[in-house]
Amino acid sequence: MDKIMLHNKRFRVCTTAAQIDEAVTVVAEKINADLKDVDTPIFLSVLNGSFMFTADLMRKININSDLAFIKLASYSGTSSTGEVKQIMGLSADVKGRTVVIVEDIVETGNTIEEMYRILKEAGAAEIKICTLLLKPEAYKKDLKIDYAALCIPNDFIVGYGLDYNQLGRQYKDIYVLDEE
Repeated sequence: MDKIMLHNKRFRVCTTAAQIDEAVTVVAEKINADLKDVDTPIFLSVLNGSFMFTADLMRKININSDLAFIKLASYSGTSSTGEVKQIMGLSADVKGRTVVIVEDIVETGNTIEEMYRILKEAGAAEIKICTLLLKPEAYKKDLKIDYAALCIPNDFIVGYGLDYNQLGRQYKDIYVLDEE
């Protein structure tokens, strides 16, 4: 589908499933190389948005690793509230471990900062940040993004796990708000 309608807004394809798959493969290869000597890193998937990215990424990871989940929320409609709420806490013991945060999108960086704080307090030895999508125009934090599959403009998007008021996560492509 080239266009979709969610609630009262129209969206058009901006990134195809094939482009996403290619970008995920490149990121997975880099992680495999970088962490090949790390003893069982934990991949920490930030729900709900990163579930599709996490599944595809983990299929391409060939090092021994653990998988855990946390659920945070910071969106209302098409914009960030600026406040990060923890909906479901950390589901693994990270003390002394290398943790790779797997995020769907990094914009303001508020969620990443909160994740970093949570992991440091829990005793993580090393924290890496991996995101499917990075909005360089919007990201103004000091934390290094170790792995970004795709850099995109500061537009509102849905699909491939990302939603607009809980709709649109199921699409294999990524769609941008169509304001024409």
